[in-house]
Amino acid sequence: MPDSLTSESSRKPSKWSMAGKDPWTMPIEDIDLSHPGIWEAGEHLPFLERLRDEAPVHYCRQSAVGPYWSVMKYKDIMEVDTSPAIYSSEPTIGIVDILPEFDAPSFIAMDPPRHHAQRKVVQPVVAPENLKKLSATIRERAAGILDELPVNEEFDWVERVSIDLTTRMLATLFDFPFEERYKLTFWSDMATAIPGGGVAESHEHRWRAMQECLACFTELRNRRINEPPRADLLSMLAHGEATRDMPPMEFLGNIILLVVGGNDTTRNSISGGVVALNKFPGEYDKLRRDPSLIPNMVSEIIRWQTPLAYMRRSAKVDTELRGQRIKAGDKVVMWYASGNRDPEAIENPDEFRIDRPNARRHLSFGFGIHRCMGNRLAELQLRILWEEILRRFHSVEVVGEPRRVYSSFINGYINLPVKLLPL
Repeated sequence: MPDSLTSESSRKPSKWSMAGKDPWTMPIEDIDLSHPGIWEAGEHLPFLERLRDEAPVHYCRQSAVGPYWSVMKYKDIMEVDTSPAIYSSEPTIGIVDILPEFDAPSFIAMDPPRHHAQRKVVQPVVAPENLKKLSATIRERAAGILDELPVNEEFDWVERVSIDLTTRMLATLFDFPFEERYKLTFWSDMATAIPGGGVAESHEHRWRAMQECLACFTELRNRRINEPPRADLLSMLAHGEATRDMPPMEFLGNIILLVVGGNDTTRNSISGGVVALNKFPGEYDKLRRDPSLIPNMVSEIIRWQTPLAYMRRSAKVDTELRGQRIKAGDKVVMWYASGNRDPEAIENPDEFRIDRPNARRHLSFGFGIHRCMGNRLAELQLRILWEEILRRFHSVEVVGEPRRVYSSFINGYINLPVKLLPL
């Protein structure tokens, strides 16, 4: 991950930023969750809390991305997420409207029947029998990564562990040239980067990276077309009835979806788990006493971190939600990061509890037809990693302030300084 990502304080100030503002005293109609400033600064939770309490379906009239609705509570998010006939995933699941020249559609931003047909093609990669095969590979790679780490010496957990493990697994899922695997990380970062935010210098810079990604994957796909079908994602796309004749931009969109989906959720949950255990050291003690809690802890990490903060829908028809009239065409943003902290749905949600009952009932993977396809794979990677960590180290100690991503979509970390303490 490049160190060039500038912070909100060193970047040219934006009139839209909420960073440094008091969410409890400012006019509630002026709150704008879409600007990355409060997410990068780690100041977003009080904003989410006020809207959840006072305006759970909130209309932001003015923002850098135009007007939009925010849906803040668990129950309402579930309603939107499971009502595709009312709330469409097209044309995009991001809060920013896509410029026509940069439009690369993917099945996550499609409604049925196209969504179902394309998703079905790649679903087998995370089928239970394939996850069993991947399990040994994940363990071998996690062990190898951990065995190379220094003990009692500061290093960046994001770079050495979170990125390294997820990038290796991405290369495996695509059967991508392993020695070039860090291209996948770069393309994932560029795909979600805000131009001018540090990773991508401009729209043009970002788009050049996407064109490089398309050229590389097109060449690999062309080879797969002339080979017998295999169990990797690229071969599935090359041979799938609903995907083999996709136009280039749609192929790119689906590649980026699968790269980002296999990268950001797991990567930022790996880092977020370390942050959470350091904020709640009693839970670390509980984990050491009872490692059988790891699977439940994994779900709690994913809830507590919520690595993708939101998903957007667009109203297909005039409708009503919690007494608010939403017009056809309006942007409707489900803030998963808020729903996962809703005390009406989750007891003491700001606490991190590795033995929380029903921990898997979080919103981080979404619900309904667009529920994250790779949720079991993400959980598997996290479970195996923590099993291997506990075999080797007393703790992963955070020794400095983490740097967060400049994004209101990716809720994650640029780096996380840690020190490993031996058993």
